[in-house]
Amino acid sequence: MITGHVFIATSLDGFIARSDGDIAWLLERDDPDEDHGYDAFLADIDIILMGRETFEKMRTVMPWPYSRPVVVLSSKMAQTDLPDDLTKKVRIVNKAPEEAMRMLEIEGHRKVYVDGGLLIQSFLRAGLISDMVITSVPVLLGDGRRLFGKVRADISLRLEETKRFPSGLVQSRYRVDA
Repeated sequence: MITGHVFIATSLDGFIARSDGDIAWLLERDDPDEDHGYDAFLADIDIILMGRETFEKMRTVMPWPYSRPVVVLSSKMAQTDLPDDLTKKVRIVNKAPEEAMRMLEIEGHRKVYVDGGLLIQSFLRAGLISDMVITSVPVLLGDGRRLFGKVRADISLRLEETKRFPSGLVQSRYRVDA
């Protein structure tokens, strides 16, 4: 069975980026000497599914930071919009969350990293997220792009683990109750 997983950082007041998409506040807090578990998380993932805005932010990172295949869910982009160096590493599809997961499951994928605020929101609303690792960064932004949006009904989470890092980051892993 295919499952969706989240690994993301937020400001203490729940923002994943400033209103203009800037994440410099997050990069300033990144301590290369601290292992926040991202590499171990990624090692257990089959494929990365990201939203268009997240992809637009990441496409400029050189070298390309992902060793896993990447699928971008977008109604505004097409495969022909990709730069030549990413055409074999990234696939663009225009599908609803349920359709995307069905497609990936048919292809043989089992563990999907869902990345991007709006994408995470839509996958949570559709009941397609199994667990989330959320790292809280000790900074208040006051405004920006929220990790969580409106939901039709409560989404119950079960705290499975919390870690505190010397840099002040706090990381919690939640299981999404079905």
